[in-house]
This record gives sequence, structure tokens and C-alpha cells, in this order.
Amino acid sequence: MVHYLATGVTDTLKDVSDYNFTTGGDSLFLLRRPSSKDTLQEAGLFMYTPRNKQLTKIYKFDLKQTVKLPVVSEDNKHIVFYANLDTTKKGKDAVSILYYKEGFPEAKILIDNNLKGLEEGWRISDNRAINISKSGKRLFFGIARIMPEKDTTIVASEVAKLDIWHYKDNYVQPVQLLNINRELRKSYMSVVELDKEPELLQLSKDEYHIVQLPDGGDADWGYSVSDYNYQLESMWSANPRADLYIVNINDGTAQPLLKDQYISNVSSSPKGRYLIWYNNQDSSWYSYNRQNKEIVCMTKGIDAVFADELHDSPVMAYSYGHDGWAEEDQAIYINDRYDVWQIDPSGTTPAINLTEGLGRKENLTFRIVRLDDVLLPPGTPGVKKEPIKPKTTIYFSMFDNKTKESGYYYKEMAKRKPVLTKWIVEPMTFVYLNRSKDGKVITYTKHNFENSPDVWLTKDNFKTQVKITDINPQQKDYNWGTAHLVQWKSKLGQDLDGVLYKPENFDPSKKYPMLVYFYERNSQYLHYYRPPAPSRSVINIPFFVSNEYLVFVPDIAYQIGHPGKSALDCIVPGVEKLIAENSWVDADNIAIQGQSWGGYQVAYMVTQPQVFKWKAAGAGAPVANMTSAYGGIRWGSGMVRQFQYEHTQSRIGKNLWDGFDLYIENSPLFFADKVETPLLIMHNDKDEAVPWYQGIEYFTALRRLGKPAWMLQYNDEAHNLNSRVNAKDLSIRLEQFFNHYLKGAPMPVWMKSGVPATLKGIDWGYELTEE
Repeated sequence: MVHYLATGVTDTLKDVSDYNFTTGGDSLFLLRRPSSKDTLQEAGLFMYTPRNKQLTKIYKFDLKQTVKLPVVSEDNKHIVFYANLDTTKKGKDAVSILYYKEGFPEAKILIDNNLKGLEEGWRISDNRAINISKSGKRLFFGIARIMPEKDTTIVASEVAKLDIWHYKDNYVQPVQLLNINRELRKSYMSVVELDKEPELLQLSKDEYHIVQLPDGGDADWGYSVSDYNYQLESMWSANPRADLYIVNINDGTAQPLLKDQYISNVSSSPKGRYLIWYNNQDSSWYSYNRQNKEIVCMTKGIDAVFADELHDSPVMAYSYGHDGWAEEDQAIYINDRYDVWQIDPSGTTPAINLTEGLGRKENLTFRIVRLDDVLLPPGTPGVKKEPIKPKTTIYFSMFDNKTKESGYYYKEMAKRKPVLTKWIVEPMTFVYLNRSKDGKVITYTKHNFENSPDVWLTKDNFKTQVKITDINPQQKDYNWGTAHLVQWKSKLGQDLDGVLYKPENFDPSKKYPMLVYFYERNSQYLHYYRPPAPSRSVINIPFFVSNEYLVFVPDIAYQIGHPGKSALDCIVPGVEKLIAENSWVDADNIAIQGQSWGGYQVAYMVTQPQVFKWKAAGAGAPVANMTSAYGGIRWGSGMVRQFQYEHTQSRIGKNLWDGFDLYIENSPLFFADKVETPLLIMHNDKDEAVPWYQGIEYFTALRRLGKPAWMLQYNDEAHNLNSRVNAKDLSIRLEQFFNHYLKGAPMPVWMKSGVPATLKGIDWGYELTEE
């Protein structure tokens, strides 16, 4: 059913198998597939216009034929779509591309496997999206090799079933098997000119498979970032080593612009005049001028740091990215940690600190936002950054790294002396900011720990704000909580932040048990709403706070080669500060809990009671033995885990043989005899990130040593629980575990005596026992 908002009229379209809206949204394309017995309805591809209920036939097809929804050019003059019109067994891969424009009685075949230039052994592939260039002159599509087929005459019992691992394969078998469908569907970008007799020009090759098209496909060039020559080392290296190719769209040739470089953030300017990238090795931004072929270091001589200043892992540091372009490719807006720089990609005009250095001076982070589109949360994929027009007002999001407050600033570029001006700053998190077309109304969502996300609006530039939703009125009926910023110094003298959550009914004359949860850095979420929900892996903070626990979430700064000790060096001083300064922290009842990387650190920290003895601990999916985990597989991606230790989160910084002592030092398994803290492990048998035998290794070691330990293994479950039933079960067990050790509650049966396999699914062991 289609409801036309302008008139309120609803129309019913029958037998629709698929549909999509046209570019402008005023019509929709639909595929109609009536029953084979239906003699009234016609199968075909149609365009339907709700305004006048007009149904325009684009192509009539047989029910045995396959037709896909079309793609329309930007000017709405050209329509193309894939179709398989050959219904014979031999023709199952005979894909054609059909073309339609106004004046045609019906779409006609534009290209098929008889296309001039298509080599023997290749075919048109519908596994790549069709694109029409912005001007409507070029059609981009995919071609693929004709793959050999299995011999189905061989009896299955006579076929050996195995995977052959080869030391020279770029990817190990688990990666290949996970990606097998992608490889079987692999296609190569090609192009034909729509205003000429179609002749194929293949643009992508194995050596540079993904080709990007500047200026909506109208530029005479494309580019490709290729790791083709470095795929083997990706199993142990996370550095972005690549070659950069320039592809000539007119003749299909490609030339390397950069060879064997460490580059990221590669993109073209909106008009296709420049190609830009960040060099991770020298922490600089570069541009390539397509017209004069010059490469310029855009950030040379600028007094700023463009690499991640908080970077603390062995991989090369990445940049803070950029916030798009000025109109006509005149400038690019590049971020440092705090400020936004307006930089001339040609290197001719000096760079301008658009945020006037206020960010670095006041410890604020500014980023450009575009209010005419819905402002989605940071990191949302697919957000297009429209070029900024000259003499317009530029808006900036602002995050205060000291107070964790956030808001917006603006700068009126049409003024003779533009000044960065505060618009709104609050102890809140703002998202989904959007401005009406006439600019008079702004809607947005804001939230913090005490206030769930609601929609607000302002009609006077934030002088007044009106809340227009109330999505969570029931919260007032519960003992909620408050969030507070905590600051301290690590054992090495580093300034650190953390968040302390306290119950809403907090009484400073009482003593409260405290749970310490951690995962790298989280203090930026001080003013962030955390909904109550069953635990997928970690403690649910509102739940425990509501039940009169303190919850402390400290930041961690790492020293390469010593991730376990780094956690202790950062977390323990924060805990000790809270104990020393607050009589209401029950120093005798403090526990730790973490999942994955946090679970590893819990597993390590309980082996160091001489530093701090925790009353209880919960470790989800912990790595216990880095020597065995190093060569394990991340089953979700098929990747060998070596890269994680040498370059990324595990932060050893060396391979197993060069850093053997570090792998031993950071492996809790080898120090399990030192554990004095009861430990609850969760490790699931379908964990796609951390091999679940790591949890088994640690549990069996503690069991052998007679240490109090439990392991929850949720059947057919992943790294974090998917099933809500299982999440509810984990929530119950986490509460029972910590209630027993931190509040003196009776032990449940599952902790006291366990649940034998014979009672699985019959008795869950929740019942509390008498001491």
C-alpha cells in the first residue's frame, strides 16, 4: 500500500516482489510478479507515481526471468538495471544490462556477454552495483571470470573433505572459508560510454581491485589503495602498508603513485582536483594535484600534532581525520586532537586555525558539523560531508576533555572578523541535531546518566529549550544514580580520569561495596545515558548502582610490552584515592569485572595480590596464556591472532620469539598459583574473538590449584551473549556472585555445589543455600 501524504489517498499495488523509491522520492520502482495463473496482472518492472497514480511500464518479463531494481542517473534521464533473460540451464549466468529513457516504449538490452572488448572466459556480473556517472555519460558495472563448476557426477562418498593450509597463502584457510562467497562473487569494475557504441574498458584488476571514482564518475581518473603485495603480513601486522594507483578512466591503464607506503584516510576532493592521504609513518597529510601531478605535504610547517596523541599501542598512530572540503576544492578541514585547520591543498595559502587555537588552549575538542542534515552520532558510517560554501556560518561540535561536557560553537564567516562563539554547552551528550529548512527551528536529542534520551527543540538559538518527548517516565519509580568525575595520577605520574557512579539514595554515613569495571578509556561517557538491560557480558551499571553498589570506571594508559602491569598501575591508584578520601567506600569489599580485553586484565590483576587484593572478580572471555593465544584464530574473521599481540590491543609489540619473556610476564596462567581472589569466568563455546580454550586453560589451572573458580559456558553463544534468555541468566549469576562476596549474601546452589550435567536444563542452581 502506498499512502500519498499530500492528498491522504492510499493506493494498493498487488503482487509486488520488490520496490525502491526514485532519487527524488516522488515515485517508486517496483517489480511485479503475479501468480502464473493470473491472466490480468502483467509481470514486469514499473515506475509508479503516487501523485496521479500513474503506472509506467519499463520492462515486461517472463516469470522465469530475473530482473533487478534499476539505478537512475542524477539528472533522472537514464535508467539501467541488471536482468537474466536466458531461462535455460546454460544461461543461468547470462546477465544483461538493460537501458531505458523517456520516449522508449520499453527498456532495451544495452550490453550482454557479446559486448565488444569482453574477453573469452569472462561474463557480465550482477554482483557489483551499477553506477551512472553524474553527467549520465558513463556506465560503471562489473565483470567476472567464469568459474569452473564442481563435477556432480562424482559420488559424495568418494570425495575427500579437507582444507589444505599452505605457508605461502596470503590468507589462512579460516579467512578463505569465511570469505568464500565474496570470492566466488568477486567482480571487476568496468565502464562503457553511454553516448557511443558500447565497448568494454576494464578498470580494476587483481593488483588494484577496488577503484574509487572522483567527481561522481565524471573525472578522467580514479584511484585504488591496494594491499595486494602485503596481504600475507596482515596476519601479524596491522600497519596500513599499501600501494596507491591512479587509474585512467579513458583507457583503463593504471600507474602507481605511491609504492610501499603506510597510508590511510585516502580520498578525493569533491570536484576531483585532488587526492589526499595521511602518511602514518611521518604523521603528515599529503595532496596530489591531478592537473600538475604535484604531491604536496599539506601539514608541513604547521605547529600542530595530527597523529593520535593518546596513542599507546605498537601500531603506527592514525590521524584525527578531516571534516570535509570547502566549495570548489579550495580548502580541506583537517583535525588535530583539539582544533580544526583550514588548509589549502595546493600548499599556496598558509593554513588557518579555524577554531583559533581555543581547543588546545582550553582542552576542548572541536569538529565541524552540518546542521542541514540530521547530525548523527560520531562514527556513523556513510555520512556525506557536503562542501562548505564561502561566507557561510560554520558550526562546530565541542567536547570538553576536562569536564566531559559537550555542546556547539559557531563562526560567522561572512563577517569582516569572524569570531568563534559559544552556542550551547551542557553536562549532556547531544545527538541527532537538525535544523528546519527555514532555519527557525532546531531539533535534537540530549541525554546524560540521569536523563534518558529525549527529543528537544529550540526556536531561539538555545536561549530556551523545550522537551517534546518523555520516553522513560517509569525511571522515577526506581532508585537510579548519579555520575561523578574522578581524577588521579597513575603510578607513573600520568593524569587519569574515571567515572564514579553512586546510588540516587546515597548516604555518606554508610559504607558501600564497590565494583570496578574497565575497558581502556571510558571517562568520555561521564554524561551518557546507560539503560538498564540484561548483561550480555559486563555488569549493567544502572542495575548495580540501583542496588546500592558504587561502580568505578577508570581510564587506563598503556606501556608497550606491559599491558597487564599498566592496568594495575592505572586502576589501583584510582581505587586507593577513592578509599583514602571517602569513608563511604567499603575498602574491604571491592571487586573487579571486565570482558574480553577487560577480562584479560582482570585475569592478570588477580595474580598480583601483593599490589591489591580484590574481594572477588569476574572475567569474561579472558586470554590466560598469550603464548597459545598468539597463534590462535579469531574465528569471526578467520584471522590469526598474531597481529593483535605484535601491533594492536594486546600491545606486546614483538613476536613470540623476540618477546618471549613479555608473553610469559603478561600471561595470567603462569602465575595462577598466586591468585587469592574468587574468580567467575564466562567463556562461550562459539566465541568468535577469543578462543574459548583460553577460559578453559585458566579455569583448569585454578581448579588444579584448589582456587575458588567457576566458569559459565553458554552453549552456541558468541563473545558477547546474543540470546536474551542467556543474558538474563548471566545477570542473575553476576548479582548472586557479587552479592555473596561483597554483601555477605548466601551462596546460590550453582556456586556452592555446582549443577551436574544430569540436571542441565532442569535445575539452574539459583536457589540460595544456608551457610
